[in-house]
Amino acid sequence: MKNDTLIQKLTKITKPIVEENNCELYHLEYVKEAGENFLRIYIDNESGISLEDCEKISRATSEILDLQDPITDSYCLEVSSPGIERILYDDHHMKKYVGQNVLVNLNSLYEGTKKLEGNLLGFSDMQIEIQYDGNNISIPREKISIVNLKPVL
Repeated sequence: MKNDTLIQKLTKITKPIVEENNCELYHLEYVKEAGENFLRIYIDNESGISLEDCEKISRATSEILDLQDPITDSYCLEVSSPGIERILYDDHHMKKYVGQNVLVNLNSLYEGTKKLEGNLLGFSDMQIEIQYDGNNISIPREKISIVNLKPVL
């Protein structure tokens, strides 16, 4: 099964479980690292994620996955919060955090740096806009490797 198809199937299985537990499915990934497969489910809600939330969702998800068996390989299931410096994976995440401080990691140098930290002003299919060093700049999406929320503490 192609990974995109598997991710769609896993999302369809896990999203109702996450929502039944008053959480939002922030992101789901199935990756191979150091020869082992990991199904990572990131959950969120406005009041924060507790260890109990992760445990409940992990148990319920594990039971359903054992029954439906969509993953043929052995894997480790991990359920967690996306964290305070969360990755902004898609436009839904970008929209939610417009006006917040972000760290943009680039694939290549821009003005002598591969990291830009600033206020997320907006985005489109082609670029994201941040206020960096007192200037509003547009960064083409193809130059971006990862965008993380970077709260000012």
